[in-house]
Amino acid sequence: SLSLPTSLSPPPLSLPPPLSPPPLSLSLSLSLSPSLFLSLVVTPCPTESHGLQGTIKGHDLFGYVGIEAVLDQMRRKTMKAGFEFNIMVVGQSGLGKSTLVNTLFKSKVSRKSCSPNYEEKISKTVKLQSVSHVIEEKGVKMKLTVIDTPGFGDQINNENCWEPIVSYVNEQYERYLKEELYVNRKPRIPDTRVHCCVYFLPATGHWLRPIDVEFMKRLGKIVSIVPIIAKADTLTMEERQEFKQRIRQDLKANGIRVYPQTEYDEDPEDRILNDKIRENIPFAVVGTDKEHQVNGNKVLGRKTKWGIIEVENVAHCEFTNLRDLLIRSHLQDLKDVTHNIHYETFRVRRLNESNLTVHDGEEERGMEREKQRGRVRDGEGKSEGWREKNRGGE
Repeated sequence: SLSLPTSLSPPPLSLPPPLSPPPLSLSLSLSLSPSLFLSLVVTPCPTESHGLQGTIKGHDLFGYVGIEAVLDQMRRKTMKAGFEFNIMVVGQSGLGKSTLVNTLFKSKVSRKSCSPNYEEKISKTVKLQSVSHVIEEKGVKMKLTVIDTPGFGDQINNENCWEPIVSYVNEQYERYLKEELYVNRKPRIPDTRVHCCVYFLPATGHWLRPIDVEFMKRLGKIVSIVPIIAKADTLTMEERQEFKQRIRQDLKANGIRVYPQTEYDEDPEDRILNDKIRENIPFAVVGTDKEHQVNGNKVLGRKTKWGIIEVENVAHCEFTNLRDLLIRSHLQDLKDVTHNIHYETFRVRRLNESNLTVHDGEEERGMEREKQRGRVRDGEGKSEGWREKNRGGE
């Protein structure tokens, strides 16, 4: 039913004859006044047993509503509050993790850069360390947290070296879940969950190592992994392409899920963009925070006696592809996948475990109560027997 203000005094509605099933769409034209015209397209909602879903397009509106201003409101709110992005870098020592992170954000944000008396030494165990910065660009604030994993893959025996990393990721999910379950929750829950894990592969030119396969198999289920070939300037262009092809074959053969996954493509436009990214994974990158003069312009690059390898030149390496993926095109999607897929999977599992624990606890308490009742009945029976015996003696 469609209710209208009485002051408009509309004429009686005239509906077209019903369509033969299945119903496709129904157009209603209501002539409310000479200056007022409303065109309403009503489409039955496929998921509801009753009710209608209306769609009014821009050319059907009879004036400016201002719905598009919502985007400006969201932008102002985001710029005022800022947002968080947590990135983890994993790989053995000497692959340039700190340098690449500094190159990505064009600032000294890595743990090594922030430690005044930093001393490079091989850790005996995998220790996760994080450092946070607030980066502001054109009025937009981002709290960036970089999680480093010194000691990973540096030992003679690297068995289960990924377990501290898996535990860290799950601990952040657990912390967020506890904040959500409080009766009086914070207006904004601090987000320490890992939104992306950049995994550094050494430029060997061969196949994935067993440690690479095992790590990405386990971490790919709980966090978005982006594999990259570190220090790719040590390979020729032909070697680089062959190595990338072998890695893609290994990933497919071992069922390793890396970002962006095909099942998360929301529409054909996303699929086209993500297919181009998937064709280039793993990205062959070079990192540096030093500038050099090239044709009168300052560029980030590595200087050798053969020339300068420009970091942001797509003909030299794929650093710009990685930067665009992590920051310019997919940063929000990485956060959405973390919240809607990985964290949601963890949340459902933990709540199911809690329900089972509560159910088991209730069963145990019920059995204990039954035992107590049985003891009372046994005691009552013994008391009756004692009284009967005493009466007989008397």
